[in-house]
Amino acid sequence: MNSELKDIRRKIIEIAYNSQEGHIASSLSIVEILYSLYKDILKSDDYFILSKGHAALGWYAALNHFGHISDIELETFCKENTCLPGHPVRNKLLCISASTGSLGHGLPMGAGIALGLKASGRKGKVYVLVGDGEMNEGSSMEAVNLAAYHELDNLCCIVDYNGSADRALTTHLPGVFSGFGWCITQISGHSTYDINYYISKEAIPPKIPLAIIARTVKGCGVSFMENNPEWHHKKLNKEQYELAMEELK
Repeated sequence: MNSELKDIRRKIIEIAYNSQEGHIASSLSIVEILYSLYKDILKSDDYFILSKGHAALGWYAALNHFGHISDIELETFCKENTCLPGHPVRNKLLCISASTGSLGHGLPMGAGIALGLKASGRKGKVYVLVGDGEMNEGSSMEAVNLAAYHELDNLCCIVDYNGSADRALTTHLPGVFSGFGWCITQISGHSTYDINYYISKEAIPPKIPLAIIARTVKGCGVSFMENNPEWHHKKLNKEQYELAMEELK
């Protein structure tokens, strides 16, 4: 894990401890995906939607790392009158394209934006980061169908496949996407090389939307959080905070 990735994770832990808020483990699982998107992939005419809105703290930490929000703004996370609430809210920040958190809506909104871009002849791609569990939502499946029907090759759905969805039907996802006619790739969600290579514009065939199944570890980087359901939404005490920060040195 390079120093920049550790810096983002340390920021997540620091802000979560200071605010006593945030879905920490879910935020930690998507750090490499967010890092790669903002460092190498997203262009000025592209859109990004964090459909798994409960992981907003991870997104805010990445935006802070790349200079899109200040340290002072980040420290207001979940405080009164903040522009950084626990779930992303459209118009709070210019870079937030959709209010999310009620699972299953991010991909439909992303498909709508992608369709609008196509219809108006505008450039730009739409990247939607979803949780594996929310792909069980009917609205998500409808979006998968619609995107294939309208040949939305400007749409990329990245699934944070951290395996934490209790009893959710997630192992079938590659077959579902391919069955609807999507281009499907399975990668390590903690390999920035894989992310950069497979979520490039060149990797997407014409007239076919792209689905990336990114296998991740929920709570990645902090041993007592990794794959531990207890940490889906839990506050850090001082001892846990110090241990987490020590592991991320």
